[in-house]
Amino acid sequence: MTTVESAVRTPSVLPPAMPVDLVAAGVVSAAGTGLQPLADALRQGAAAGGRADAEEGEAYPPMPLLAADFSPADLLGRKGLGRLTRTDRLGMAACALALAGADDPDGTGVVLGTSVGSTGGIARFTRETFVQERPYLVNPSDFPGTLMNSAAGRTAIRHGLTDTNATLSGGPLSSLYALRFARNALLHGHARQLLAGGVEELSPHGAWAWHRARVLAPGTALGEGAAVFALRRPAGHGSGQAPLARLAACEAGFADPARGPLAVGLRLARCVRDALARSGIAPADVAVVAPGAAGRRGWAAVEERALRTVLPPAPGRHRLRVQAVTGETHGAGVALQLAAVLARWQDPHTDAGRERAAVVTSLSSDGAVGCAVLLRPDAAC
Repeated sequence: MTTVESAVRTPSVLPPAMPVDLVAAGVVSAAGTGLQPLADALRQGAAAGGRADAEEGEAYPPMPLLAADFSPADLLGRKGLGRLTRTDRLGMAACALALAGADDPDGTGVVLGTSVGSTGGIARFTRETFVQERPYLVNPSDFPGTLMNSAAGRTAIRHGLTDTNATLSGGPLSSLYALRFARNALLHGHARQLLAGGVEELSPHGAWAWHRARVLAPGTALGEGAAVFALRRPAGHGSGQAPLARLAACEAGFADPARGPLAVGLRLARCVRDALARSGIAPADVAVVAPGAAGRRGWAAVEERALRTVLPPAPGRHRLRVQAVTGETHGAGVALQLAAVLARWQDPHTDAGRERAAVVTSLSSDGAVGCAVLLRPDAAC
């Protein structure tokens, strides 16, 4: 009889994965705007964060918060900002930064991951339907901001992006699903270039839900942010824009949560093994690991055990503690973990020149698991 444990340890025979080029990145986090502020914060082990604004009559719960430190007007201009939700502004700003880094913006689409969209926008609009004299006296211009695909749609309109437009929701794996969707679309010829990543806002309404659920580990801050990457199919040698990195594999899986956390951890371990096998990367070549559940009570240990099964501590293998810098960012988590890997590789103050590959992981209490394998350009072939 085949057990879950033996299934994880049995090497999989899988078709090789085709990489896609990551040619530009746009990052907005508690560390600031761009990769270098994120790299600085990772080196220091903390970020100051911006101001967590709340409207009149709203208040945040007593918990650590890390708001994104950015000025929407500086990145997007002042026109039209008044009707945008916090999620819209974060997503649009990150897309603008990624688009500016790509040498050819023509024929670009956008794919974003998020948990539900703007929690603040949804909560405020819903409240208005109860407190107004009649429910239909709400401001109709606020309704688009309550839709999950508001950030992706408005980004496309603002920047004139006419290709694929999609929004994916999957809890802490939302941005992993977005990257996987974008990668598949590119490799099957459905798009030429895609902006893909994740966005999550900080609002009093969402913060109270996290606070009362008590799912964050003690001392873990609730954060927000957005990370978006311009992805393309690999160009021929010596042609096209040189990539920052290559997304070699993006795998997702599921384990029945009724079987307990151990089954979820074993499924994650198998997911990492499969992703490495499809990428043609040996575990010994993985120099950076960025876990996603480090700030979640109980699940951090499940993820750590799974990673130690496949990628035990080894000389030269670095663990990125991204949540210490960005906070728990839920739907944007995987995208910000990937951005943290890029920030490390781009940082002139770290000795990362010999690092070949990185693994980013995430899991959810509903049994969903996933990982991405990222390669340095000179190592991807």
